[in-house]
Amino acid sequence: MERPNWAPGDIDLERPSVARVYDYWLGGAHNFAADRAVAQKTLETMPEIRDVVLNHRAFLRRAVRYLLGQGVRQFLDLGSGIPTVGNVHEIAQAADPEARIVYVDIDPVAVAHSRSILNSNGHVSVLQADVRDPANVLGSPEVDKQLDFDEPVAVLMIALLHFVSDDEDPWGMIGGYRDHLAPGSFLALSHAGYEADEETDASREARKIYNRDVTRTTFRDGSELTRLFDGFTLVEPGVVRVPAWRPESPADIGESGKRFPGFAALGRKAQR
Repeated sequence: MERPNWAPGDIDLERPSVARVYDYWLGGAHNFAADRAVAQKTLETMPEIRDVVLNHRAFLRRAVRYLLGQGVRQFLDLGSGIPTVGNVHEIAQAADPEARIVYVDIDPVAVAHSRSILNSNGHVSVLQADVRDPANVLGSPEVDKQLDFDEPVAVLMIALLHFVSDDEDPWGMIGGYRDHLAPGSFLALSHAGYEADEETDASREARKIYNRDVTRTTFRDGSELTRLFDGFTLVEPGVVRVPAWRPESPADIGESGKRFPGFAALGRKAQR
């Protein structure tokens, strides 16, 4: 397979990645045949998966706009993936060109492409790191350059934590970031999952394909997502299905909103 000029030389073109499969579902162009094959196979089993990822991206946009309205101008986007239209820096800097963003991802293609399109933006940095290691992320030169933790920072974990198993301690991971934040900072989460007995046979089969060919996922229900906000006060409407978090119109929720396979919420770290 011919290697595109935007792909780092050490990338295995035959092994699918989370970021590139997600990019394909979002309609992006930075993915390989192996990514497209597993993404398409998953779509054949669960065609609504593309709508699911678009809803997570729409939640990101609504959350960033809400945070801007709260005066936040610093964003740490963990598991950021490959930048596409409507990413954090576009939304935040349209409101305030001085807004600062750090994108963090472990995927070298996501990082390489992010750097290539953002290298002229002095208020955005891109870090290749494992987000499960908060000390390494927070101690990086990229974070030190952009973010002032004496002021509120918004930590974004959009469609991320279903890739972190219970054994990997997502509560401790979040705590590592939370304890570094100033009061008045925020955490925004979206997460795949269902309430008890809601998951369909098609979803189980699609998840089986994804778990086998890309990476394992851990679905969580609404109460489990609420537990992840320890140390934060939930912003209204609390933990809800992804399309139902502060929708811009009733049409945003749609017919499937009540059984949407994922939850979203935003919480604020208490003032001292």
